[in-house]
Amino acid sequence: MSTSGTKENRSDDTRKAAGEGFAFKALLIGGAGLLLTLLGLLVGDSPRVGLGTLIGLTFWLSIGLGMWFLIMLFHLFDAGWSTVVRRPMEHATTIFPWIGAVFFVLLFFSLFASVDDGIWKWMNEDNTVIVAGETATVEEDVLYHHKSAYLNNAFFFLRTLLYFGIFIGVATILRSASFRQDGDGDGAWTTVCRKWSAAGIILGGLAATFASLDWIMSLEFHWFSTIFGVWFFSGAMRAALAATVIVCLLLVYVGSFRGVFKQSHLYEIGRVSLAFTIFWAYIAFSQYFLIWNANIPEVTYWYVNREYGNWWWVGLALLFCHFFVPFLFLLFYQNKIRPGRMLFISIWILAFHLLDLYFNILPAKHAESGWPYYSFGVSFWDVTAFVGIGGICVWAFVKSYLSQKPIPIRDPRILESLNHHE
Repeated sequence: MSTSGTKENRSDDTRKAAGEGFAFKALLIGGAGLLLTLLGLLVGDSPRVGLGTLIGLTFWLSIGLGMWFLIMLFHLFDAGWSTVVRRPMEHATTIFPWIGAVFFVLLFFSLFASVDDGIWKWMNEDNTVIVAGETATVEEDVLYHHKSAYLNNAFFFLRTLLYFGIFIGVATILRSASFRQDGDGDGAWTTVCRKWSAAGIILGGLAATFASLDWIMSLEFHWFSTIFGVWFFSGAMRAALAATVIVCLLLVYVGSFRGVFKQSHLYEIGRVSLAFTIFWAYIAFSQYFLIWNANIPEVTYWYVNREYGNWWWVGLALLFCHFFVPFLFLLFYQNKIRPGRMLFISIWILAFHLLDLYFNILPAKHAESGWPYYSFGVSFWDVTAFVGIGGICVWAFVKSYLSQKPIPIRDPRILESLNHHE
């Protein structure tokens, strides 16, 4: 064996050992964060801790879902440039089973929580709600009785199982086919991915839509929006593209993607990110405009509640910082090809995506004192949930990454991707 070959093998072994050590640390941090969050559910302000956990869950899940949708779109449109960046996305979908496990813990807590301590108030008919400005129980709520065929505990549990079954099942098939192609180079695996992507984009679209309705919109079951699922999808795509930039640049830094992930790939991701920035703004504004213009008290109250206290400033921050800043930033070519600039805007987008989830989730529950709904604020338990779930997701990603080739080396379009230019 040549000296250069020996050094390269040592470098690979050193890199793998470092990766395994990092994954183990992420697992420890994730486990500690989740244990602290569980303690908060048991001894803290249970509804507030539960909502913070739900925010963390939907944040990390939205990144995984967005990457999963991008994988399927890349397969369907035979996007040659994307072959290199597709592999990190495939590793990211390994988070679905772990996200599902944490979600079911939160679900069981809400099912068996005492009165008004659960996350979804309709789960317990003794929970209090505000009906026509007066406090009543869920059992006395006429509107709930009209929705009870859909919003009941057994059906909710079965739907959640179905959603995660679709997420995990289709993602596993696509990931397995891609990994097997690395071994035998059979082009038939590309066909398998394309066929499953055609089915998965429909099943996944329905599952993600109804999951957002169940997990987020039903927190305030009096309210409804016909495009809420599209809002969630657009946010997930923005978060996924931002996370992809961060992951790919980190892989360049550690050496795995050096000479592989190029300026042209960064530029393409920037262009797609600009498109989804505009799409998110269109959906968010359309929802607001249609509900406000219709002026129906049964639905306008959702926005009215978010104009009190510091939620007014959160709404303005989403308008200017989650749309205008990324939109204007990504308009310029130089910003889309400079790694440092793209890293900055990606972290910015993820931060305000998290704020968007706060805006949609946190004011849904009654606070124990003060203004009837929780004001915006980041609690200690929010941090433990975010770090705990994030640590588990990072561990799952790195564990999968270390077990496979850095890029799809035998994909029919790998050379096109490696040689791609704007």
